[in-house]
Parts: sequence; C-alpha cells; structure tokens
Amino acid sequence: MSTTTELQKDAGTAGTSEETLLELESMRVFYGAIEAIKGIDLTVRKGEIVALLGGNGAGKTTTLRTISGMLQPRHGQVLYRGERIDGIKSHELVQFGIGHVPEGRRVFSTMTVRENLEMGAYRFSSVDSAEMDRVFTLFPRLAERRSQQAGTLSGGEQQMLAIGRALMGKPELLLLDEPSMGLAPLIVQQIFEIIEEINKQGTTVLLVEQNATQALGLANRGYVLETGEVAMSGPAADLLADSRIREAYLGEGAA
Repeated sequence: MSTTTELQKDAGTAGTSEETLLELESMRVFYGAIEAIKGIDLTVRKGEIVALLGGNGAGKTTTLRTISGMLQPRHGQVLYRGERIDGIKSHELVQFGIGHVPEGRRVFSTMTVRENLEMGAYRFSSVDSAEMDRVFTLFPRLAERRSQQAGTLSGGEQQMLAIGRALMGKPELLLLDEPSMGLAPLIVQQIFEIIEEINKQGTTVLLVEQNATQALGLANRGYVLETGEVAMSGPAADLLADSRIREAYLGEGAA
C-alpha cells in the first residue's frame, strides 16, 4: 500500500462529533484475482460530510458497495459504531441505519413517486407520514409529481427521488454515489444544497463524487483514491487548496 499523505491533523468541525460512526480497517476487495481495493483505512465521524474522490477505476464505487454489503472484503474489516458489519447482507444493513443511493439512481420506473418512497421505508411496519412530508419539503418537485411514474421524471428528479427513497429508511449514515452525474449545473447545485440540508438535519454523509470542487466545498474532510489506495486525505479546505488536487481534478496547472 502506498503511503498516505496526511495534509494536517483532522480538526473538529461545527456540527460534528469525535464519535466514530464508520471505520474501514486495512480493507482489501477483489474481483476474482484482481485487487480493486488495496488495504485502505477510512474513518467517518458522526455529523460529518466526508468526500471520497478519485478518477474512474480508482475504487470509489467498490468502496461504497463493500460498506453497504453488496461486496465482501477478502481482508480487513468494516466497522459501524464499533461493530463489525462486513459479512452482513445488504438488505439487513438498512436496519443498522445505513442508506445507500447507488450510481445511476435505479428508481422503480413503473411505480409512482410515492410508491418509490414507500419502498424506501420497507424496514418499518408502516410508512411514517412525517418522514414522507419531510422528503416532500426537501424536494418540492417530488411533491408536485407524487402520482407520476418515476420513469417519466427528468434525470435530476430521479436523483432527488433516489435520495428521498433512501431517507425514508431514516438512515444515520447516507452513502451517495455520484449524485451529480449527468445533471445540468443548476440541478447539481440544487442537489448539493439539499445534501447540505440533510446533513444539517442530522444525517452523516459519505459522498463519492468526481466533481471535486462541489464535493470539497461541501465536505468536512476528504480522501483521494488512486488505483484502490488512499493517496491523500485531510480537511476538505486543505485538499481543495492543494496543487496536486487542483492539477489532477480541477484541470489547473500546478502552482
């Protein structure tokens, strides 16, 4: 594993705590004989937004899929609130308070907006109407289209629906995989404002995103993956100011 460049000691941030919610320890993930994740360590504290950055094939989506139980690490472990959760099936992890919005949205296209949201509450015996109202407040467009089939929504509206559906499970930790992908800049701005509001309301966020400017502008801390290894980590503001990040992800020449 390559040496991680730690820009500075992580500082406490308003709205966060020192309580560790999620921890990856020396996690290694393989696709057959190919090692996709090469022994990474990662920590998310309660109340934070943590950005996970990197180019295509860096291992970002694989990391989220492993946290949410869709893949299993061959070595190392995934801890949630100090309890080991690797090996637990994906649908069971929802009971732990982990929500996952996958890349590509994956809404139920023939179901209505409301029915999609109701599916997000499957771990409860009944749908919490207050939570449904909260989602409609966060996403007024979904409220307007509550009876419309999800497959007829725009890409931005489907992304809103995917996030809203995950919120119906009342997650303590929300995993977001490329929420800005394929969306117009104005919609991207709206999505990031909503992510910030979700965090302010008490949900911790681990955000995978190729839009480094948007992600680091929102996050408390960040990790940069390169070919399955953590190449850099530190406070988001320091990563955003680092010449290596600016050159690699923002298309700017090194200072």
